[in-house]
Amino acid sequence: MSTQPLLQRTAQKRIALQVRVEPKVFFANERTFLSWLHFTVVLGGLAVGLLNFGDKVGRISAAMFSFIAIAIMVYALYIYHWRASAIRKRGSGPYDDRLGPTLLCIALFSKLIVKPVHANRLRLTKAIAAAIVVNFILRFTD
Repeated sequence: MSTQPLLQRTAQKRIALQVRVEPKVFFANERTFLSWLHFTVVLGGLAVGLLNFGDKVGRISAAMFSFIAIAIMVYALYIYHWRASAIRKRGSGPYDDRLGPTLLCIALFSKLIVKPVHANRLRLTKAIAAAIVVNFILRFTD
């Protein structure tokens, strides 16, 4: 039996081991990408519904929802490729995305604020036009 201890210290040498990336990491990246795409398809469907059955404010809202959906699609594709290349190169994490959900919430919240402003402006414009027409009619009927 040897008298040396079982665990010996080396002279500050680092042993390089190849990091094994499990397949579930790639699938998780793809699943996240598909989840983002699912959300953009729902948002695009909402935009198409507003475009077909809405008035002027609905068309403006549809355009804004369409722009947000397309921007999210492009961003999701960029993040997917960035994560896939980082996983392939075995880069050190983190792979989480803090910017995307924050920007999405800000964009949708600003859309919710802009829609009533457009609707009220349109109502106000219609009310002013109706008042002008009524005033015109009353002026010439007397």
